[in-house]
Amino acid sequence: MPLDLKALVRTIPDYPKKGILFRDITTLIEHPEGFKESIERIAQSCRGQGVTHVAGIEARGFIFGAGVAIALGVGFIPIRKKGKLPGETIGQNYALEYGVDTIEIHADVLDSGDTVLLVDDLIATGGTAIAAVGLLRRTGATVTKAAFVIDLPDLGGAAKLKAEGVEVTALIAFEGH
Repeated sequence: MPLDLKALVRTIPDYPKKGILFRDITTLIEHPEGFKESIERIAQSCRGQGVTHVAGIEARGFIFGAGVAIALGVGFIPIRKKGKLPGETIGQNYALEYGVDTIEIHADVLDSGDTVLLVDDLIATGGTAIAAVGLLRRTGATVTKAAFVIDLPDLGGAAKLKAEGVEVTALIAFEGH
C-alpha cells in the first residue's frame, strides 16, 4: 500500500504572514520512506518519455530534482538565482509581487536534442515555473512536462503551465490558500 504523502506534509498557519497556510515539505523529506516514494513517483510518471535532463528550481527543487535525475539516470540542471552560477549563463526575468527577479542556467548545458523535465517542490501562482520553462526552451531544448510534489490549484499555476503546453504532474494537492 502506497504511503499517504499528504499526511507527511506539515501545515503551518500564518507563515510567513497572517492568513497564509504554509505547506512545509521538510517533514516529508525527513521521513525516509516518504522522501524515497515521492522521488520514485515523480520518476515513474515520466519514465520512457525521452527525458535527457531534469532541471530543478532553487532551492527545494534541487532536493527533489536531483533525486529524480538519479532515478532516471539522467543529468541534473540547477536553475539558480542570478549571480550564483560560475561561467557563462543565460537568464530569464520574471515578475514578483513587488519587482522583478532573474533565474539562470549555464549557457552550454542544453541544446535542441534535449528533453527536460522541470521539477520543484510546489506550484502556486506559477511565475517561477513559467520563467524556468521559457529559460530552458531558449536553449532549443524541449520542455513538455513539469512535476511538483505539491499543487495549490486555487492559485492557478498548474493551469498557467498547461496553457504553455506543459503537462503538469503533482503528487499532492491542497485546496485553498
